Amino acid sequence: MIRVRTAKDRGHFNHGWLDTYHTFSFGDYHDPEHMGFRSLRVMNEDRVAPGKGFGTHPHRDMEIVTYVLEGALEHKDSMGNGEVLHPGEFQRMSAGSGITHSEFNPSDSEPVHLYQIWLFPVQKGIEPSYEQKAFPDDEMTNRLRLVASPDASDGSLMIHQDARIYLAKLGDGKQIVHKLEPGRHAWLQVLRGGVTLNGEELNTSDGAAVSKEQSLEIVAVETAEIMVFDLP
Repeated sequence: MIRVRTAKDRGHFNHGWLDTYHTFSFGDYHDPEHMGFRSLRVMNEDRVAPGKGFGTHPHRDMEIVTYVLEGALEHKDSMGNGEVLHPGEFQRMSAGSGITHSEFNPSDSEPVHLYQIWLFPVQKGIEPSYEQKAFPDDEMTNRLRLVASPDASDGSLMIHQDARIYLAKLGDGKQIVHKLEPGRHAWLQVLRGGVTLNGEELNTSDGAAVSKEQSLEIVAVETAEIMVFDLP
């Protein structure tokens, strides 16, 4: 069973400094039919204006994964981390028992385009932690590259949830297959381009929830970048 969540149906707010789309209910956007999928709670696509950003604010008991598509994002947190995230880099922040952080666009001329993703952790109250990593393009070209997992396998970021996150950059016409173990589910998010998922057409910023399928057969109908979540 595949349920498509089209880009145009997402929640949308343009605050001037922030142009944001919410796949699931978030902040002032509430849709009881879209409160998340399995352990996946937030899928926000944000564009932040030059010199603007999210001021210091708290989080707890959430696994927060950020991926930058274009531009740069400067991170600071109460653990003393201060990093700049560039295109192709992932950031993982485990809020656990509590953390404060800020995220700003350090450029004075270029916007930053990013995805921020939240997953519920398997356990509340863990010690907060932070991790950032870049993955070479050739490791995700026409194949799924594991970028986050509960055991940090294959050099991936470690998340405190029985979920695996993959990234792939597909050339036009290229196909990849991801098998799902019995009882597992998946979410596919199209970051750029267009694909078919088991015959269903998905375009830029579309997503799809997958349950009761044995595998995901993904074909790029044009050059595409996708993220796949293998979920309990």
